[in-house]
Amino acid sequence: MALRLIELIIPADSASAIESLTSVQNVLGRWEEHLVDDRLLVRFLVQVEKSESILDELESKFAAVPGFRVMLLPIEATLPRPAPLEEDDSPEKKKSPERISREELYNDIAESTKISWVFVTQVILATLVAAVGLVRDDTAIIIGAMVIAPLLGPNMSLCLATCLGDLELAKRSLKSNVVGLAVALAASLFIGLLFTIDPAGHAISARTHVSGSDIVLALASGCAGVLAFTTGAPSALIGVMVAVALLPPFAVFGLLLAKGEFYFAMGALLLVSANVICVNLAGVVTFYVQGLRPRTWWEADRAKKATRVAIATWSSLLVILIFIIAIASRT
Repeated sequence: MALRLIELIIPADSASAIESLTSVQNVLGRWEEHLVDDRLLVRFLVQVEKSESILDELESKFAAVPGFRVMLLPIEATLPRPAPLEEDDSPEKKKSPERISREELYNDIAESTKISWVFVTQVILATLVAAVGLVRDDTAIIIGAMVIAPLLGPNMSLCLATCLGDLELAKRSLKSNVVGLAVALAASLFIGLLFTIDPAGHAISARTHVSGSDIVLALASGCAGVLAFTTGAPSALIGVMVAVALLPPFAVFGLLLAKGEFYFAMGALLLVSANVICVNLAGVVTFYVQGLRPRTWWEADRAKKATRVAIATWSSLLVILIFIIAIASRT
């Protein structure tokens, strides 16, 4: 059972308002401590899937209270082991989402949109290793490059921004994606100029055309990437799937472009386009199915419209791309 510790700091004279909150009445543990300046620290031990509803209710109740602060902390273990709470099956009781809270998810994913020397270095290293693996036709080396998964975060943050209707996060996500792809292209072009590239090599030729299995893989990658974040799983493990869909074919595009193999390079670019569309489509749909919404109703309405537009846009692009692939396969 995954646990979280919620720490609430409020003025001591506001403590009585806690009792009116329905979400905090059924927690695993609750402790209070009086602080200086007549403030109160209240700790709640909760199941991870219950944390979002509690955070939302605390913010709604105390956001305007001077000195209000709420913090969410991960719990590795606690003794004695808490007994799981009984589920309320009444029709009016809303089921808790089986994921980490919106705020925790936002903090984890938003961090990945920062363009820093670490991010750029990760992209360069991953691309160089992937390019060498492609040139040597060595699957083990290619997999090693994908473990770094530098493009996982920016793509997942774009999906999250869509579901939350967060324009600022969407801008940062797009900027990180563009920078990451530009750096990857430059690194793959550099390797392409240094080494002999054989377009007929298995690792390269397999990424110069799009098939139905590639689309299925990319859709699965988008779902897996979202689940990696929403369940708190190690992103480096599931991020390999997103790296499968994005990094190697884009490295192939750069390698072939450097050698003037424009026909095969365009095939690799077509695969990259299909993968980007499928990853983002699957990511947005997965976030939506998991019930990820903004807290307030006016933000939720805007986010709902943004999600519908995004799903319609990505779906339309996928249909158009499939049509182009079908025509290209006949020529």
